[in-house]
Amino acid sequence: MASSILTFTLILLASSITASCAGNLHRHFDITWGDGRGKILNNGELLTLSLDKASGSGFQSKNEYLFGKIDMQLKLVSGNSAGTVTAYYLSSKGSTWDEIDFEFLGNLSGDPYILHTNVFSQGKGNREQQFYLWFDPTADFHTYSILWNPQRIIFSVDGTPIREFKNMESIGVPFPKNQPMRIYSSLWNADDWATRGGLVKTDWSQAPFTASYRSFNGDNACVWSNGASSCSSSSNGNQWLSQESDSTDQRRMKWVQKNYMIYNYCTDVKRFPQGLPPECKIA
Repeated sequence: MASSILTFTLILLASSITASCAGNLHRHFDITWGDGRGKILNNGELLTLSLDKASGSGFQSKNEYLFGKIDMQLKLVSGNSAGTVTAYYLSSKGSTWDEIDFEFLGNLSGDPYILHTNVFSQGKGNREQQFYLWFDPTADFHTYSILWNPQRIIFSVDGTPIREFKNMESIGVPFPKNQPMRIYSSLWNADDWATRGGLVKTDWSQAPFTASYRSFNGDNACVWSNGASSCSSSSNGNQWLSQESDSTDQRRMKWVQKNYMIYNYCTDVKRFPQGLPPECKIA
């Protein structure tokens, strides 16, 4: 009996250590700019970025990834956040970079945040979709997730898919699948465009503005190191590498897009007078 209790205690201890390491933001991220405005606190459990009139701040992941299922909880700048942008994204380097974006566009107190999403491949973006959220993203932490595998990219909020970008290389649409990407985040002043197209400027009397991060989960992500991936095949517990959105996911995504989408590049015929991008023509 005593040995069973000891074994159970050791298992619990090991689990807690593993969980602590997995959630320790010191282990996964480096503050890269901001002269002290970015901080990792509470023994690595919390990361904060701040913005004032002198500077914003940002961080990046220690690892590069080539495909992954990545979760992070964010709590956005509260109050009058007009003019500010909190960006959370994956990106490679170079002139033909790939990128997968969440950007949160601040607004006046009482007005909804705008969640701006985009996908770049080989240096070309222009694939914006924008949403309101169905909750106050400043009142508490919420989980923002990216599933990126060779077939698709799925953006999710609190487990609800809001957007899917499929691999349509077969019709000539570039898809990000060859360049490893790091995770980046920044809080910065973009009052020349962020709020009502730049009509509403940042109120610096409200500074410092602060966004908070916690509970990063990159366990289901392929770390790229020395030209090789940590993932070998979908048979080794990496089923997400071939994951598709099921009927429930599709239903929930349609609900979000019907009720909360406020811009979709695939319906902006004025922007594309020569014709919509080819991926927009496939249902």
